[in-house]
Amino acid sequence: MTKFWPMCLVSVVALVPHNSYKQLYKYRAVQHLDAKKKKMRQEEEQISHFCESMNEIFGCFIIPPIREYLEPRPTGSAGRDPLSIVTASPEAPLGLSRPVWLTVAASLPTGLLWYGYYKYCIEEELFQNELQTTGKVTGCGGAGTLLPFVFGILIGFPLKLIHLPLGDFLLSLSSIWILLTQINLYRRVNELLPEPVLWEWWALLPPPLDVVVGLRQVHFLSVFWQSERGEPRDRDYLADDLFPFISYPERFTLKKFFRTPSMWFWFTKDIPDLDFDFLQDDYDPTANKKSPTEKPAFFSSSNSLRR
Repeated sequence: MTKFWPMCLVSVVALVPHNSYKQLYKYRAVQHLDAKKKKMRQEEEQISHFCESMNEIFGCFIIPPIREYLEPRPTGSAGRDPLSIVTASPEAPLGLSRPVWLTVAASLPTGLLWYGYYKYCIEEELFQNELQTTGKVTGCGGAGTLLPFVFGILIGFPLKLIHLPLGDFLLSLSSIWILLTQINLYRRVNELLPEPVLWEWWALLPPPLDVVVGLRQVHFLSVFWQSERGEPRDRDYLADDLFPFISYPERFTLKKFFRTPSMWFWFTKDIPDLDFDFLQDDYDPTANKKSPTEKPAFFSSSNSLRR
């Protein structure tokens, strides 16, 4: 009798409705998806907790008068004239638009000291914007981003001068930290835009190539805040005319950048593309249905950007 039990089992299984298998599969798939979502939420909460802690801890090292000056002001507090923008505190929930020409004009004469202030402001504005809109953050804010780098330099450099190994370690650690935060900044700016325009890993390129993506970040973040605040799109002659690659509306590869002189400077706009095989991209025309010459509405001179 026992030799017939496999046939009996098959018969019983055959009697189970086919829909039951589908429901069981669907139930397990939903369980797997729920577990995956739960894990992602936990990771997001851990990242947010780390970033908030970094901003809070390093914010304690700022002396009270400066800390009070750096406190985010309500959106629209600063005037729109250049001096007001340069001296403005961070604003929230919508950040202040700082065009490329003004960022460069304020940074170069101050030996890039003002760029450090710019970095603090945009990181704090993105931090506050994320915190107020989603309740979670993916960046360490102004203090949590900039001060670890500054302290690493201020402590590491003197130690290096007296030939202590800890000096080299702190300098390397601070450099790695600021590079990682810059990559994270480019990622967040991409997420704000309808389409990504920055390659995050370009932050690791040697100068002046890292400056290319840095200037593009300044430009597109400025355009984003202008639109979110309902402000007219002011023409940035440095980005729109003198150095066209800054405002180029699509994310381009290094090969495209090198083979397209019209993107480089105002005096190379009429030079045709360089026809070298090693500069050609492996491009699948079916991968992107949008015409390469089509300019998205987001990047037009009109104020059309919305989240």
